[in-house]
Amino acid sequence: MKIEIHIKWDDFKVNRVVRYFVLTDLFFFGGWGLIEPIFAVFVLDIKGTTLITIGAVWALYWVVKSLVQIPVSLYLDHHAGEKDDFYALLFSLVLAGFSAMAFLSVHTIGGLFLVQFIYSVALGFYTPSWTGIFSRHVDKNQYSFSWSLDSTAVGLAYGVTALVGGAIANFFGFQAVFVFVAILSFASAFLLFSVPNLVLPKPVSKVPPLIRDHSPADIGK
Repeated sequence: MKIEIHIKWDDFKVNRVVRYFVLTDLFFFGGWGLIEPIFAVFVLDIKGTTLITIGAVWALYWVVKSLVQIPVSLYLDHHAGEKDDFYALLFSLVLAGFSAMAFLSVHTIGGLFLVQFIYSVALGFYTPSWTGIFSRHVDKNQYSFSWSLDSTAVGLAYGVTALVGGAIANFFGFQAVFVFVAILSFASAFLLFSVPNLVLPKPVSKVPPLIRDHSPADIGK
């Protein structure tokens, strides 16, 4: 059996919303990719921590994120339009950025769990809001490609930043790493905030066309 696959340049084109959301994922997870491979070393530097502490911290992340994203997703699904999704996404990115900055002041096990909890909540908002908007804007017949494009971008970002994050921590310390993580998280938020019309159309003016399109001096002529 002979199988032919014809690939055209247009197959690689995606709409603006998909492009910006892939970039958002790239910036966001690229930022956190700086610290995740060496996070265990950071935790062990805190007085009193053990390998059990590392497992507990990651357990907290997955449990909190999983529990938060279900009610958030139900809320977003029951509210028409994308305004709620959009602001939930911005909230998650800003909260993640602040949690990265908060890691700079972590010196105790209690502080570690508190900041990890905040980051987990941020991801609990990020996942349903990002996927909700992204799913609705994927072009027809590009479902697999669009999701694979995002997965590829995130995977490459993790691969590159894992090495870069280790180098930064080695030469400049963990504080420098968390600063870069925060910068990239805030950059992701700014990227979306600067182009809200991608998913939030401009409100339609209620001013009659005659008044809107002419200066006051022209009215009545």
